[in-house]
Amino acid sequence: MIRNFTFTASDNEQIFATAYLNETRFSGNALVLVHGFKGFKDWGFGPYASQFFADNGYLTVAFNFSHNGVDENNEFTRLDKFAANTFSREIRELNEITDAVYNDCLNLNFKGKIGYIGHSRGGAISILTASRRTDIPAVALWASVSKLDRYSERQKEEWRKKGYFQVMNMRTKQKMKLNLTLLEDIEKNGEDLLNIQKAVSNFDRPLLIAHGDRDLAVPPEEAEELYNRANKEKTDLCIIRNTGHTFGIVHPFKHSNEKFDKLLDKTVTFFNNNLK
Repeated sequence: MIRNFTFTASDNEQIFATAYLNETRFSGNALVLVHGFKGFKDWGFGPYASQFFADNGYLTVAFNFSHNGVDENNEFTRLDKFAANTFSREIRELNEITDAVYNDCLNLNFKGKIGYIGHSRGGAISILTASRRTDIPAVALWASVSKLDRYSERQKEEWRKKGYFQVMNMRTKQKMKLNLTLLEDIEKNGEDLLNIQKAVSNFDRPLLIAHGDRDLAVPPEEAEELYNRANKEKTDLCIIRNTGHTFGIVHPFKHSNEKFDKLLDKTVTFFNNNLK
């Protein structure tokens, strides 16, 4: 089963989601896939990974944050929403869709447990959210950032002066703005709600940290920084050699590869052992 559905957030924003389920192999538990910055649920490895986890027994839910900038066709046409996005919003939305799955929004008589898989910035949102919940037994971080404040003082000064910060989408060649609200979110909540290192330290449950050693977007040192903050007895650090930020996968998806399949196998084994 592959079912597209729309979830309405508490502020009436629309969140597009897809549920994957292999009824004959379903073990009773679920995984929620959390995309990163300039990402979306159907980017590159999204559908392939979702189907893989479904075929290995998990109800898998992939979704788009309401302000990730893409429309129903996965095109970046909603740049006004992209500009207005904040980290706090993404945490709230992940909480809400988690509650919806636990409350059986798909009418599947779901009574299991939920784990998170977060890629890049989605890894940060995943651990920040899970650390404040008691019903997420395990989290997997793929190429996760270790901090959300990634801007220099000079960039922040220009940001405040212009009222926006501009980034380039190298795939689509679009210039995309981030409003001042994002910087204000960092400055207001950086020491608490958005403190990734604090969240990892407080997350005393199984954690998988996977990273490519040739990641140019998020250096592998950030994975090591997260690992150093985590409970070593419950954390597995997996550095995958000779691969980068997306583990060799591109968009549109063409095919998998040995490195990404290794990541999938490592991740499903992690949840098989820890999502109880």
